[in-house]
Amino acid sequence: MTTPNTASSVISSDKVNGTTVYNPAGEKLGSIDSLMIDKLSGRVRYAVMEFGGFLGIGTDRYPLPWEMLKYDPMQGGYVVSLAKEQLEGAPRYAQDTTPEYTDEYGRRVYDYYGLPYL
Repeated sequence: MTTPNTASSVISSDKVNGTTVYNPAGEKLGSIDSLMIDKLSGRVRYAVMEFGGFLGIGTDRYPLPWEMLKYDPMQGGYVVSLAKEQLEGAPRYAQDTTPEYTDEYGRRVYDYYGLPYL
């Protein structure tokens, strides 16, 4: 089903950054730090979620394939079918580093979450 392109279905990336990410049980997993956009297609590939640490200190960044996130207006955030324990072995990187988002890295991320790589 296609959603019409209206003010309620389109959002600026600066409004996505900081949005809370929940699991289906309603537990907060983290928040969106940034979006990774494919330069050629213009499509959002990943939402990079902050998780762990305390008050933003020591948090790691977890690239989540964009297809995994579903916006829930009742919670005012994104829901992703993950438990906190699943994030322990997930691809991630420290706050002060950024990996090179190559096809190899992308396959590793998508494989971890059981999704076919684009």
